[in-house]
Amino acid sequence: MSCSEISQLPSTDIKEEEKLDEGYQKTYQKFDEIYPTLPKGDGWLGDGFGVGQFLQYQGFWIPSIPLRGIMLIHDHFKPRPTDIILSTSPKCGTTWLRALIFAIINRNSYDFHNHPLLSSNPQDLVLFFEGYIQEGGSTSFIESLPSPRFLSSHIPFSLFPNSMTSSSASACRFVYICRDPKDAFVSMWHFMNKLRARLELPPLPIEDAFELFHIGVSLNGPFWDHVLGFWKASLESPNKVLFLKYEHVKRDTSACVRKIAEFLELPFSADEENEGIVDKIVKLCSFENLSNLDVNKKVDDEKHRFIKNPEFFRKGRVGDWINHLTPEMAEILDQITKEKFQGIGLSFD
Repeated sequence: MSCSEISQLPSTDIKEEEKLDEGYQKTYQKFDEIYPTLPKGDGWLGDGFGVGQFLQYQGFWIPSIPLRGIMLIHDHFKPRPTDIILSTSPKCGTTWLRALIFAIINRNSYDFHNHPLLSSNPQDLVLFFEGYIQEGGSTSFIESLPSPRFLSSHIPFSLFPNSMTSSSASACRFVYICRDPKDAFVSMWHFMNKLRARLELPPLPIEDAFELFHIGVSLNGPFWDHVLGFWKASLESPNKVLFLKYEHVKRDTSACVRKIAEFLELPFSADEENEGIVDKIVKLCSFENLSNLDVNKKVDDEKHRFIKNPEFFRKGRVGDWINHLTPEMAEILDQITKEKFQGIGLSFD
């Protein structure tokens, strides 16, 4: 399971029916009914933490807890036109984009010398959608959030309800970031082995992880189908879905910050440009700055999290795959990418 999913699972034991409202009980019953009928696949964690097994649901491999969250979203979530959903395939820059968008949205609310991102991990400031929809056994937690609600998710585009994804003015806005699948795979492999170590499992050999990933068996995979869903949506509804590439954001972060702000209808004013607000956001949210903050280097045992803050950060580099993949592995992933994205104007060259 991804860092955001495990770190932000509901803190209450929502399996106890007395803590569920009637609507949630019906959704949980529906989940229990379909669970035995879904194809099962080996995850990357064995049976660890109850999320090791993947369930194939409408073409994607989803662990049970996020799938239950998806069903709750369909049955109970009431979107607002001001909602902002950061969507990613796991290990494609989620933490970084959380920080950037949070800083953009709240740039008039906080001083850069005393900013929440200096004392809180981005995962604490931007809630994980399919996890927190389960908080407290009702929608009251999500509904109580003030607008604009900024949420993060790994849900594939086709698995969101139409009320969120339509081109109507009442639908949400999505910001999506993808990454070269070679780097995404290597980052996921490293991260999953951190989780396996916590579960006292031996490391998963990269060859075994590769066999799963390249046939599509990965968290919310197939990876390529996840990307395609948002790419096509961005072409059809560019005012509702902003599609970014990790490599582009790394190359010119300032330009991407301006692009995100304009997409959210929060463009930087001339005064803000003159004051260097864009540069301040870029510096605040840089990998170097975030990864070296005390809050992101120290383990806070009081939060009782399975994943600790230091584990959200590794290298944040483009092209690190070359240090881990054989030429044959890289060629296979490149060929799949070429075949999947042929003729649609999308590549990672």
